[in-house]
Amino acid sequence: MTRRDKVELFEQIRREYEFGVGTIAGVARKFGVHRRVVRQAIKNAIPPSRKMPQRNSPVLDPVRDFIDQILVEDQKAPRKQRHTAHRIYERLCADFSNHPIAERTVREYVQFWKLANGKTRGEIFIPQVYDPGIQAQVDWYEAVVELAGEQITLQFFSLRSMWSGAAFHQAYLHATQQAFLAAHQGAFRYFGGVFHQLRYDNLSSAVKKVLRGRRREETDRFIAFRSHWQFDASFCTPGKGHEKGGVEGEAGFFRRNHLVPVPKASSLAALNESLLEGCRKDFSRIIGEREKTAGEMFKLEQPHLRPLQSEDFELAEEYFRKVNKQGCVQAGTNFYSTPLRAGLEARVRVLPSTVEIHHQGRLVAEHPRCYGQRKQILDLEHYLDALERKPGAMAGSKPLRQWREDGRWSAAYDQFWSALQSRHGESEGTRMMIELLQLGRQCGYVRLSAALEEALRIGSRDAAVVRYLMTTSPINCAPAPLDPAEIKRSEFSTRPLPAIAAYDQLLSPSAQPFVKEVAQ
Repeated sequence: MTRRDKVELFEQIRREYEFGVGTIAGVARKFGVHRRVVRQAIKNAIPPSRKMPQRNSPVLDPVRDFIDQILVEDQKAPRKQRHTAHRIYERLCADFSNHPIAERTVREYVQFWKLANGKTRGEIFIPQVYDPGIQAQVDWYEAVVELAGEQITLQFFSLRSMWSGAAFHQAYLHATQQAFLAAHQGAFRYFGGVFHQLRYDNLSSAVKKVLRGRRREETDRFIAFRSHWQFDASFCTPGKGHEKGGVEGEAGFFRRNHLVPVPKASSLAALNESLLEGCRKDFSRIIGEREKTAGEMFKLEQPHLRPLQSEDFELAEEYFRKVNKQGCVQAGTNFYSTPLRAGLEARVRVLPSTVEIHHQGRLVAEHPRCYGQRKQILDLEHYLDALERKPGAMAGSKPLRQWREDGRWSAAYDQFWSALQSRHGESEGTRMMIELLQLGRQCGYVRLSAALEEALRIGSRDAAVVRYLMTTSPINCAPAPLDPAEIKRSEFSTRPLPAIAAYDQLLSPSAQPFVKEVAQ
């Protein structure tokens, strides 16, 4: 019985009860229904909703707690690094391989859980059509990464082709303009060409001021960069990020599939290498209604890209600064040490991840770029010449503390330094330790550390022993093994013995004057 039929039946029951038989039992007999239905019709003209029966879930019940735990933990995870229903299904297939479950079952339960907990939201996007090689979209997104044992939030650059769906992802400590431009150049090299048009939101690295309509006042360096690589730029309406929904969706997909769970890496370079591996892996995807994989489509798209330029755009910001009395030059609000004497003028080049210091056309110092404010980045090596004249300043020096914090000053250094001070006095022992550091600057600090550890192992506390170990080959170097098959019988082993009978003539009495003359 349909809902409408039931409403009409209730109307007939109500009329019969009011103007006809007048009793519940009589109405029930006339219409052939239960007395409970008659009471419901008398009480309300609208039939009550049908109660859905509670059914058992023998497939879902064993994994329900696991799914609930994931969804609850996701509430504490970064908003854009949470599990989708498909990702939960993949984890169930991996962790509960002996308990098969349909992906539709997982999707329905996740949807029910989110509805019950008020976590659902939806947005409609209008599909667009693109031509090969014409447009790519660019965006930044954030993700948490465990880098060298520490969880930090990194900025991820993403550039996605809108025709093939091929994408490029790289991570940076900060979303600066230099990182923004460097990531573009990395993407161009990765794709082997330049897209005709790139679409952005109104990020400050490219846009100085939003004008009326689609017009923008772009930054000088972005205009120069765009001119160098010969591409057009298009910008979204402010606050309408869905206008570049392709790269927004790509960022979400990449984050869920390659950054969940939180990735671990020893360094930023190692992380970026793994990101490139993820980009190559995604070439096997079939996106949306496309009939070919992203990799197959990009092979067709690549010839439509504009060719690369012969050289990259110069990203460095350059300044000329004088070395102050602490041996540092200023770059931005921070100070970086140099081996130059005070008063000299140096050329400072600020790159996305490093700061280079040049003097007279020669690179004299290089530091990791610091994004803090009013910090000093000091290298003990730059102060060794000054410390030879002032050895008392060594123990409490800030460069030494920074070496300790960076792990460049090991316990072996302290043990040997202490031994030199005990043997030669505080000042002379420190000066001798500085001389060893000078030798480490020439031969390498890895070799210096090995020499110090070897000297401590054999019980020596003499600086001369360390110098010997650093400037000679290892003493206990085992010879290379010799293959018996390579041993050949030498021709010298078969040569006849020499004849020495002629030398007997020198023993005769007539030869004595000659022998005496030769001896004199």
